[in-house]
Amino acid sequence: MKSEILILLQLVGSLTLFLYGMKMMSESLQKMAGGKMRGILSSITSNRFKGVLTGVFITALIQSSSAATVMVVSFVNAGLLDLAGSISIILGANIGTTVTSWVVSVLGFGKFSISDLALPIIAFALPLLFSQKRSRKNVGEMIIGFGTLFLALRFLQECMPANIQDYPAVQNFITSVSSHGIFSRLIFVLIGALMTALFQSSSATIALTLVICASGLIGLEEAAAMIIGENIGTTITAVLAASVANVPAKRAAYSHMLINIFGAVWIFIVFPYFLRMVCDLSMFLHLAHYNPMYSNMALMQAEVPAYMQEAVRADVLLSLPLTLALFNTVFKCINVFVLIWFVNPLCKVVSRMLPNKEGETGFTLKHIKIGLLSTPEASLVQAQQEILLYGQDTLKMFRRMVAAYELPAGEFEKEMDKLRKMEDESDLVEVEIANYLTKVSESRMSTENTQRIRAMFKIVSEIESIADTTLHIAGTILRRNEQKITFDSEHSAKIKRMFALAEESISVMCVNLAGDYKAVITKKAYEVENALNSYRTQLKQEHMVAIEEQRYSYSTGILLNDIVSECEKAGDYAINVTQAMQDIGHEQ
Repeated sequence: MKSEILILLQLVGSLTLFLYGMKMMSESLQKMAGGKMRGILSSITSNRFKGVLTGVFITALIQSSSAATVMVVSFVNAGLLDLAGSISIILGANIGTTVTSWVVSVLGFGKFSISDLALPIIAFALPLLFSQKRSRKNVGEMIIGFGTLFLALRFLQECMPANIQDYPAVQNFITSVSSHGIFSRLIFVLIGALMTALFQSSSATIALTLVICASGLIGLEEAAAMIIGENIGTTITAVLAASVANVPAKRAAYSHMLINIFGAVWIFIVFPYFLRMVCDLSMFLHLAHYNPMYSNMALMQAEVPAYMQEAVRADVLLSLPLTLALFNTVFKCINVFVLIWFVNPLCKVVSRMLPNKEGETGFTLKHIKIGLLSTPEASLVQAQQEILLYGQDTLKMFRRMVAAYELPAGEFEKEMDKLRKMEDESDLVEVEIANYLTKVSESRMSTENTQRIRAMFKIVSEIESIADTTLHIAGTILRRNEQKITFDSEHSAKIKRMFALAEESISVMCVNLAGDYKAVITKKAYEVENALNSYRTQLKQEHMVAIEEQRYSYSTGILLNDIVSECEKAGDYAINVTQAMQDIGHEQ
């Protein structure tokens, strides 16, 4: 007989392997889908039903509601989705995630289990991993993830105790938490929520619940209560993802939490009646031959003749995973059907919970989300407004980096996370503006508008490069902190002067973006660019002399030189924007 500690370690190890398989399969599926998922998500408008179907499709495809929800949060953060659209997708994701429970129930339990073929499946993927094509490698990783998932499921089943009486400590714990009526259900709801929050995967904890229930350690009622809790715990992932995001993204994450909490509340209120209904439906659909409620030994002994009890119990345990999968699906479908009519009120609730903050920073789309306008000229005006906003957001990012320069190392790391998030948003916004310009360019346009679109493509690319450079500067400051290098007051003053010149060049760029491209005023832009270049040259010359005279260490000099070079690059990108606007007026 195995000890309780050994069983616990085997369970944790099996669950870790399950998580790894799920992660590998989900990530490879996302790679295989490529930009299609992002294209589908970013095309969603206010059509709530289309959004729900998209959420179902995306989550069923990548086998992870957490990944789909985090993706939605990032799109809201970048302004590619509004709050109403994100809520509809999240509703659909809640349905899509039930696919995992069905896959595990159908293929992981019974006389034949795909777990028997897990190792041959993994072996089949081996040649694909050595392929030169990235697409084939992705397929190989997906197959290995799939096989690993069911191999872990087999380990979970095998390490479950066959006879609970051999483990009095486990039996006493289960008995103690199962003997308090409605409070017992609440305890199992909390257990499910905590497990999911800990493992950051509702799929893994639901699979564990199915295994525990099928082994007879807990009954159908306790397992169903755990599934309710797991639907609450899975919202933690999105909340964590939005912790460094802007207010709209936080609203999307909190709406996910409210949706699942609402579902948990109403299902908890009607729990006994709903569970009986699901059991009847399970027998009607021939998923179970006997009432799955007979997982409760007291009920079975009261209603089933003694000579049939052993056979009935074996059949019931076999049917429990399918019944729980049905419970999960029906519960979520009803929840979505109810809430889909209250998307706008839910938007108002989370907006009141999280009002806009003064000085909120982050990259976002505002103008081109409504799509192409009636004429190419009007669409270009809309694109120009979006590019101006893009430039202003980039300036905010640069100023945020400058403000964080003198923060203590611990606080700077938090700002660094936010700057990384902003740079990711910048990448998304660049792609969306470029895609919009591509659609506009497909229309019949004048020569001048063709030149204007060409200039806009270059402008967007240069602005994104400023965001990249800003992150590079922040990365250099982070290296300084990690190496515990301190700049003296003289060097800090010179760096701040370089920051001020680079910031001024980006500010002038934004002023020019706000005006008529053909009538752009270049004098100020070139004055700042020349001042920046001159100061850069001066500092580099001083740096060479300082290194020769060993005034500071070589590692300190590298950091100083990197910051100066990146600031000068930011100025170059800013002047390139002005030159792109200037070229429109000269190419006739």
